[in-house]
Amino acid sequence: MGKRTLLARYRAKPSNGDAVAQALERMAGAVRRDEPACLVYRVSRSIDDPEMFVLYEEYADEAALLAHRETPHFREVIEETVVPLLESREREVLIPILDAPDGAGGR
Repeated sequence: MGKRTLLARYRAKPSNGDAVAQALERMAGAVRRDEPACLVYRVSRSIDDPEMFVLYEEYADEAALLAHRETPHFREVIEETVVPLLESREREVLIPILDAPDGAGGR
């Protein structure tokens, strides 16, 4: 079983971008601390649209991705805090076909 990548696009409801950003910062800390099988957890915010976020997550395998969704911090931060602040949420699971050279990917 190979790596899995999750690409997500979150659009916050008007004027909720800052609250979403703060919650996603908390989530990133919890993932780094508690999920060693998460190889990359990157959150970006649009320059042109402060309500738009893109999450790029890479996991060692499918089991790690599934385990991520069962963590207490996923339930608390994403499901209970972020999702109610969103206008839309799109997610796609991908299989990486090329890896960045050592040192170019990082968390």
